[in-house]
Amino acid sequence: MSLDLWLMFLVASVGLSLTPGPNGLLSLTHGARFGLGRTAFTALGAGVGFLVLIAASLAGLGALMAASEQAFTIAKWIGGGYLICLGIRLWRAPAPVIGVVDDAAPALGRDAQGARLFAQGFTVAVSNPKVLIFFAAFLPQFMTPGLGFWPHLLILGGTFVTIEVAYELLLAGTAHRLSPWLAKGGRWFNRVTGTTFIGVGGLLATAGRA
Repeated sequence: MSLDLWLMFLVASVGLSLTPGPNGLLSLTHGARFGLGRTAFTALGAGVGFLVLIAASLAGLGALMAASEQAFTIAKWIGGGYLICLGIRLWRAPAPVIGVVDDAAPALGRDAQGARLFAQGFTVAVSNPKVLIFFAAFLPQFMTPGLGFWPHLLILGGTFVTIEVAYELLLAGTAHRLSPWLAKGGRWFNRVTGTTFIGVGGLLATAGRA
């Protein structure tokens, strides 16, 4: 892959990462509730999830999803249902202890466990079949003929995931710095973000493949 082509992909990846989405919202929420250190697990989970989607797109699953209405419908209902359940859970959660969470402190219950945060980041990333279809349409523009699956996954996947993880950590750090103000309406913070997840899940569940 030429340097010019990679630089074009780098710029495009930055633009894609800056597009608002469920993973950015999740990192923002976790950053406010648990701090930057713990939200690193969320961002890493999202990074692994996006890497899986890129690998699936390179393997042809994205094209298959775009061609099969039944497969796409099943995937979008599963993904939308997960986001709605996540939103309901967040809506019902008690007001978080925001603004006093120390990243070096012991885990604050099950919700703050690293494995749980990683799993949420990963699941939200892979729960949207439209992202898989998008990668299937987007990645071929930057692929080099003759370059195999693994080099493409390493270069394209590694570049995009690095940018996405860095962006989510930036969101988490910003939210954590704003946490003293968010703490004044902790319960409403949960409800606003919970409602947003429910809305995104509903839109995903009713979305078409285009």
